[in-house]
Amino acid sequence: MELYSLTAHELIKKLGEKEISVEDLNSSVRKRIQDKDPQVKAYVRLSGSKAAVDFKTLNNGPLAGIPVSIKDNICTQGYNTECCSKILSGFKPPYDATVIQKLKNAGANILDTKTNMDEFAFGSSTENSCFGPTHNPWDLDRVPGGSSGGSAAAVAGDEAILAIGSDTGGSIRQPAAFCGVVGLKPTYGRVSRYGLIAFASSLDQIGTFTKDIEDACILMNVISGHDPMDATSVDIPVPDYLGSAGKDIKGLKIGIPKEYFVEGMDPEVKKIIFEAVAKLKDLGAIVKDISLPHTEYAVPVYYILGTAEASSNLARFDGVQYGYRAKSTNLIAMYKKTRGEGFGQEAKRRILLGTFALSHGYYDAYYLKALKVRTLIKNDFDSVFKDCDCIVTPTAPTTAFKIGEKAENPLQMYLSDIYTISANLSGLPAISVPCGFSKNRLPVGLQILAKAFDEETLFRAGSAYERATQWRKEKPKL
Repeated sequence: MELYSLTAHELIKKLGEKEISVEDLNSSVRKRIQDKDPQVKAYVRLSGSKAAVDFKTLNNGPLAGIPVSIKDNICTQGYNTECCSKILSGFKPPYDATVIQKLKNAGANILDTKTNMDEFAFGSSTENSCFGPTHNPWDLDRVPGGSSGGSAAAVAGDEAILAIGSDTGGSIRQPAAFCGVVGLKPTYGRVSRYGLIAFASSLDQIGTFTKDIEDACILMNVISGHDPMDATSVDIPVPDYLGSAGKDIKGLKIGIPKEYFVEGMDPEVKKIIFEAVAKLKDLGAIVKDISLPHTEYAVPVYYILGTAEASSNLARFDGVQYGYRAKSTNLIAMYKKTRGEGFGQEAKRRILLGTFALSHGYYDAYYLKALKVRTLIKNDFDSVFKDCDCIVTPTAPTTAFKIGEKAENPLQMYLSDIYTISANLSGLPAISVPCGFSKNRLPVGLQILAKAFDEETLFRAGSAYERATQWRKEKPKL
């Protein structure tokens, strides 16, 4: 079996027993990228076959020598980080994001290229990138999801061992479901956001893409923890997540929200999700019906708050300090021309929506009201978690759609995140685990949500399901 197709924990064992070398592993992954990425386009700015690091300088930590792929909105010192936007073209951060530094401290080999994404994480399909769309390894005519579609496609296509992404409204879990990999959004505050180029600061969270739950535990052990450089980072102990991955789920109370099984959901997806729930029940879980009554407001609340925060965060990109600058005769004209030429269509749409929601006369009617409803959505979860250990839902209402299918209909595109948004609004941890395939061999994801800072329950439930099924072993035929 090729090294690139193995999990991180399998490779860590082989490296520890001297069966393989770091050079062997790096060569295997880089060759796979060179062979397959012209089809998938998971990466941007491919740099050839030369290694980016001297392997002798890697720390002998828990990820010693393991290649890790990084989304294009996470700062890496001295290497292009552009959010797949023309307006940040050529930007090389003078520092590493905290997660990058933690990965380096653990001995990881940070690949010298970034994964593709929707511009500034604005999208659900990775079609809004200045580098062009990424393709789903299971069907190259379909999207990989977004905004972290490049990271998901890289792991699914064995072009990455581990990958890091960001999740603002489902941008890790939805592409993980579309590509048939494990995608984790940790609790807000569990992983430092320092060095993540912001979309919506109260919603953004860095998370992981892996081939199985055990790899997710290993990666979370490395990147979790308090960071004084991030004011939203929470100073609470980080457990050893690997300890929860092998536990059974006898007696685990799982809630199934009725609001997540509504008209418009693909019947195949619904069938596969209920089969997964039945499997969890067979494994000893106690399944009960629950209600999250304010779920229907999650999408409008998200697109008010998210666009408002985006309009504020993206105000800094004006051609003065970062990236692209248009030529003009005066300062104001330069601002206008730079932003007009530098931002793509979806970025402009969200900036305009957010600016409108924050404007005088509309702040109370839209932004303030959305904040109040956000609290109601969070209260729904708090109430349910008094009687449940976790909640199980579909990750997405459909399987991966075709490239271009929803490009001209933003509202249809926004509804792709209908099942994932509530976790971000509530700050809760959530994971997507592969749970089956449609008749045309497209992956379906099972989403599990837990209480704040209870990622252990996600790993416990996800791992038990994973051990009882074989979905994670399925590979696309590139």
